[in-house]
Parts: sequence; structure tokens; C-alpha cells
Amino acid sequence: MIDSLPYLKGSDFPSITRNKLEILQVNLGYVCNLSCTHCHVNAGPKRTESMTKATMDAVLAFIDKHDIHTLDLTGGAPEMNPHFRYLVTQAAERGLKIIDRCNLVVLLEKGFQDIAGFLADNQVEIVASLPCYVQENVDKQRGKGTFDASIKALQRLNKLGYGLADTGLHLNLVFNPQGAVLPPEQQGLEYSYKQHLQARYGIVFNHLFAMVNLPVQRFGSVLLSTGRFDDYLQLLKDNFHAPNLDKVMCKNTLSVDWQGFVYDCDFNQMLNIPLGCRQKIQLAQVSELTGNPIATLQHCYGCTAGQGSSCGGAIS
Repeated sequence: MIDSLPYLKGSDFPSITRNKLEILQVNLGYVCNLSCTHCHVNAGPKRTESMTKATMDAVLAFIDKHDIHTLDLTGGAPEMNPHFRYLVTQAAERGLKIIDRCNLVVLLEKGFQDIAGFLADNQVEIVASLPCYVQENVDKQRGKGTFDASIKALQRLNKLGYGLADTGLHLNLVFNPQGAVLPPEQQGLEYSYKQHLQARYGIVFNHLFAMVNLPVQRFGSVLLSTGRFDDYLQLLKDNFHAPNLDKVMCKNTLSVDWQGFVYDCDFNQMLNIPLGCRQKIQLAQVSELTGNPIATLQHCYGCTAGQGSSCGGAIS
């Protein structure tokens, strides 16, 4: 895999600073049952990195000391961490909003079939990757058979109450473009997703998040190997929208890797650009974060291009 970091330096991205910390986004490891082409984590079945219970306890201790309202769990497939249930249970007892970034297919894997019920029991919000509502496109991006498995998983979640009105069980889907293009307008795309999935499969969900593919890790490597990296980066820069600077996720979110080290965002984590001096979560001082500069390089144009992009989809 080609490292995209050297091609992102020499950045002219505007300087931005942190607001009050409210969200912890915690990567539980790079183990995953899928190897998606757009994956900025380079996760897959052959990865072995996984957060320990001791590191999870350090995360929980940090939460106990500070005014954190949301725990956003990602991976890899976060559910495949052997201590996933422990962390979710502990977070639920603390009254946190918990988000599980789920690839859907994992809910059908042997040993994980009861995870959907566990998530519902703990009122966990599910943000599920479904990069398209067309089978051919999904299987091309995520692997043969993943579309059918995703549909079955969504139907199972609906039976549990996810995505239905008045259940409190939120189910949001994530769209990623097939290649080196910006996503279409989120609201219109959400309407198309809802119409198609309900009419064809009886599936309902709350919201669609349209996310920009950032040129890091696996996706960055694909762009470099096919000679499209510079053109894609120019596309992001040409579509820079300054008002998005005030709404990017790094303003109020701290990213934690599987070893417990902290970063401004998940993408900086993948590029190994630490927040200030390299430090672990138990050493991070919230009082020193507000007003401090955020580490930026050329990839940051991805979060500010067009309608913008964050872990909650479009931001403008």
C-alpha cells in the first residue's frame, strides 16, 4: 500500500482551533470482517490490532473526569473487539449517548448474531455503512454478497425497532461515493434511499449521512496507484466552502486509537499525526485543548468541500 502522507504535506489549509470537548470517538481496533475499497482505516480480516480492557478503563476514567456526552465507537468492526460489550455496558450505565459504527454484515457473522439485540437493549445508536442501494455497486465496493447480507441485517434491526418512530432506537445509514467524486446533495439522496429501500425491501431508517472519501490509507493508495490522487485533491480544494470550517467534527471531538493515543480526528489518527506531543488518553488535559490549534494537512479539504463532511454526514 502506498502511503499518502508525503503527498498531503505543504498544506495551505486554513488554521482552525478547538472548541469545548464533547465527544470521544474511540477506535476499538482494525479487525474487520470486510475489506472495503473506500476504507480509510485499511481494516480487514487479517488485522490484529485491538483495544485492551485496560485501555477501555482509561477511556472510561477520562469520561468520568470530564463533560463528555457522546461515545462514538468505530473500527474496523468495533463489535469484533472482545471487550466491546463491556465498554458499551459501562457507557450505558453512565448515561452516555453511544454510537456504534457498524458495517451491518458483522451482525450476521457466527458469534455475533445476538449483537443487534444487545445494541437495542442498551439504546445504542447505529450508524451503518450502506454505500449504495444498488446491489452491484455495494458488492463492487465491499465484496460479493455484502449487499444481501446488509439488507438482512437492516431487516433484523427494523424488527427490533431500529429506525421506527417513537422507539428511541436510531438507525442512520452512511453513503460513500464509488470513486474520486464528491457525494451528491444529502437530502435528495436520503429521499432516494428511503423510497427504494422501503418499496423494495420494507426497510426504514432515520437519516442518511453522505460522506466524502478522504485520500488517506486504502483509498489514498488506490488514488495514487491509478494516477488520480492530484486530480482528486484539486477537486476537494476547488470545492472548498469556508463556512464549513466552523462545523467540522474536530472542533468538539477527540479521537482515540486502539492503543489509547489521542488525535484531533480519525483521519489524523490514520496518518499518525498526533494531537500535540504524542500522549495517551489518561494524560490528555481538557483544559489545554480549548482554543488550541488543530493539526491540518491537505486531506482536511475533504471535510470542507461542497456540503462538507463529518461523522454525521453533510454539515451545510
